[in-house]
Amino acid sequence: MDQKFLTEEAILAEITGSWAGKRIKVFSETDSTNIQCRRLAAEGWPEGTLVVSECQNAGKGRRGRGWVSPAGTGIWMSLLLRPEIPPQKASMLTLVAALAVEKGIRLGTGLDSRIKWPNDLVIGQKKICGILTEMRTQGNVTEHVVVGIGINANIKEFPEEIKESATSLYLVKGEEINRKKVIGCVMAAFEEYWETFLQTLDLRALKEEYDAKLVNLGRQVRVLEPGGEYTGLCRGIGSEGELLVVLPDGEEKTIFSGEVSVRGVYGYV
Repeated sequence: MDQKFLTEEAILAEITGSWAGKRIKVFSETDSTNIQCRRLAAEGWPEGTLVVSECQNAGKGRRGRGWVSPAGTGIWMSLLLRPEIPPQKASMLTLVAALAVEKGIRLGTGLDSRIKWPNDLVIGQKKICGILTEMRTQGNVTEHVVVGIGINANIKEFPEEIKESATSLYLVKGEEINRKKVIGCVMAAFEEYWETFLQTLDLRALKEEYDAKLVNLGRQVRVLEPGGEYTGLCRGIGSEGELLVVLPDGEEKTIFSGEVSVRGVYGYV
């Protein structure tokens, strides 16, 4: 059973790794955990700092979309990283985080989710989690990266406009989710995948596992680009996290997450 509100002490009790989530700041309400995490980064807080809020009033998703963050029901958190990597490598951290969230949800709740490239997780045909990665650079140096994660945990109902495309762990499992346990499991899993990523600074060692969790794999997808759209067959990711899509004429397209949106031919997934 989840306690009504999260506290730093309660979350710390679930942190089993060596650095991710070892420093925590919890808000009852904030603009967004990514914004707060960026502020703490500017103040010199260390890598692994985790910002958690019970409610966000300016939460956002990819491309500036709003993110519904009702109080006391979700996991709205942002992790601070200070990686010594070129800025062009930072987009891969969204995929690393997706693997961590999938494993964290599985270990924390027993529920299986799938990754919708590049930054969502779904159960069935509905969104369960969104990830927003932002970075600050100085020249060709990455000063810090903030990985924002929003998980629909104990939300019992959604607004009319999104209830056909969103669900929660509570609605799937039929019982209250222990949010602090899920947070701890996600942090432990992130450390594991992060160390693997740092060995090569790409996704070569994680590609097979990622593809196995990729809901788009082997499916027809619709790629929405600024200049138009097209459909093709998804055949997984490349070593840099790009999506590989085979067009009807056999040509293979390489898709990077900053350029496009990917949807299923017949719906969100």
